[in-house]
Amino acid sequence: MEVIAYLIYVLPIAFVIGWYLRRRTRLEQASVRAREESLAAGLIEPASLHPSIDPARCIGCGSCVKACPEQPLHHVLGLVGGRAELVSPADCIGHGACKTACPTEAISLVFGTERRGVEIPVLNASFETNVRGVFVAGELGGMGLIRNALEQGRQAVEAIHATRKASAQQLDLVIVGAGPAGFAASLTALSKRMRFVTVEQESLGGCVFQYPRGKVVMTAPAQLPLVGRVSFRSTNKEQLLQFWQEAERKSGVKINYYERVERLEPDGEGFIVHTSKARYRARSVLLAIGRRGTPRKLGVAGEELPKVVYRLIDPAQYGGQHVLVVGGGDSALEAAASVAELGDTRVVLSYRGDAFSRAKQRNRERIAAAQGSGTLEVMLSSNVKQIAPDAVVLEQGGQIRRVRNEAVIVSAGGVLPTEFLRSIGIHVETKYGTA
Repeated sequence: MEVIAYLIYVLPIAFVIGWYLRRRTRLEQASVRAREESLAAGLIEPASLHPSIDPARCIGCGSCVKACPEQPLHHVLGLVGGRAELVSPADCIGHGACKTACPTEAISLVFGTERRGVEIPVLNASFETNVRGVFVAGELGGMGLIRNALEQGRQAVEAIHATRKASAQQLDLVIVGAGPAGFAASLTALSKRMRFVTVEQESLGGCVFQYPRGKVVMTAPAQLPLVGRVSFRSTNKEQLLQFWQEAERKSGVKINYYERVERLEPDGEGFIVHTSKARYRARSVLLAIGRRGTPRKLGVAGEELPKVVYRLIDPAQYGGQHVLVVGGGDSALEAAASVAELGDTRVVLSYRGDAFSRAKQRNRERIAAAQGSGTLEVMLSSNVKQIAPDAVVLEQGGQIRRVRNEAVIVSAGGVLPTEFLRSIGIHVETKYGTA
């Protein structure tokens, strides 16, 4: 009887425990590998909002790992030494699902780290800054996740609408930016019949529009006025932009594209918004401009030529051309690899640093493969000196080189709008691992 009881009860329990331990071991091994890859690549700083884990409270249950929506494409969270850890910080985009899933409240969501601060404008619960009438929503306020940006844009306009005073002399609102936050804000203002203007220095979609063609965009369901439920969870840039363009067409919302805000001037109980094309008097202003701000330029002769752009839209447009890509981050490597992979192009990737330490391993592997195929040449520790109609002049190691060229893609990041915010009088805090 004892043998039978052993077979019936003990063996199944032993099997389950063994299976659990093996699965746990595999997870820890994968977590350690992800952490080592991040360290080797120098990708140890999260871009924005991210989890901070209290090891004294963490019980190592793995609930946060399972809850992360970035899995399995990115191994953001893992288990190391029996405790949860942010093993791939650069891949975290602040979903916050990990905090919700933690049964011991060991996770808090913070901005910045002890080593690297993140500048965030000070906002109240309605997303209003210390400058009365100026609001901030979306990535500029630290929320890079598309769903969060959509929600903030909607909520900010609802707060503005609740306190508006009708005036024939001024608009209710000027919305700056047509990314996720600005687009949601525009739809909300339209649904409430507010007098408003939306200006965008580039195109619909903001940071999403700047992604390379086909790049996967992770989002979550959200509710948009006049549109309804946005149910995308995993999609690509083209599908998401097509959805927004259709929503723009159906709703009739008007957005003034290629119009850049230059300054804000106090005007009684409102502001005069000076743009590159007009002046608007408005009681409130919503800044939904993202953290990238204005693209960083090279400041060299010939940069004004039409062949120079600051983002890659469609690699296919460069088929058969000689292309220069400038930069050393993920956007630059993605652009260079995407164009080189066409097969009939010749790409030069110029970077002033001596290594691509900020780029993800996958992008560095793509660059190495393109180099091996002969379609891409990497010039580290190099600088662009001049751009001519049919060539570019580069300096590397004290040597000047003239390279045949028909297109230039500058992916050198953007100028953060911090100084613009401070010029308005908005208080900006530097967060070092705090909420």
